[in-house]
Amino acid sequence: MVTIAQEPAADALLSKDPFALLAGMLLDQQYPMEHAFRGPAKILDRFGTIDPAAIAAAEPEAFADLCSTPPAIHRYGRSMAGRVQELAKHVVEEYDGDASAIWTGVGSADVLMKRLRALPGYGEQKAKIFIALLAKQLDVKPRGWTKASGDYSLKGYRSVADVVDAESLQKVRSFKKEKKAAAKAAADA
Repeated sequence: MVTIAQEPAADALLSKDPFALLAGMLLDQQYPMEHAFRGPAKILDRFGTIDPAAIAAAEPEAFADLCSTPPAIHRYGRSMAGRVQELAKHVVEEYDGDASAIWTGVGSADVLMKRLRALPGYGEQKAKIFIALLAKQLDVKPRGWTKASGDYSLKGYRSVADVVDAESLQKVRSFKKEKKAAAKAAADA
């Protein structure tokens, strides 16, 4: 079971619902990762479903209101609500509402990378991390996944792909802090 959110109900949702996992990854920016991955459970609790078709069809202002109501799904709840709706629309239009179709049966990590990069809100780094997350935690390992996910495929505590409990969450957080400090030091030099 995925334990990124560090909250049983949220982690259960991430483990069983592919769109929830995809949306959690979308929300994982400029916000503590465990809180980002709790976002889909908040949407489910307030909206009644995490179904991409229902989210895509929701009235944008009303959906933004429910996403920004404290505790919000993200620090930037209203704008991230729009991104979640864009992601849902893409999943509906390109994958008939089945988020798992993005990675199920994909033989090549290059194809998976292309599909992830086409998702609204998914850049190269987010796509690499998601490939590592699929491989490390869901055993979805298309040919070439280690190359496609780069350093995120390595053992250690580099990203959300490596979070399996509270201790690993802290190790990932420490790694990110060290990387940020090193980048700042290099920029200041």
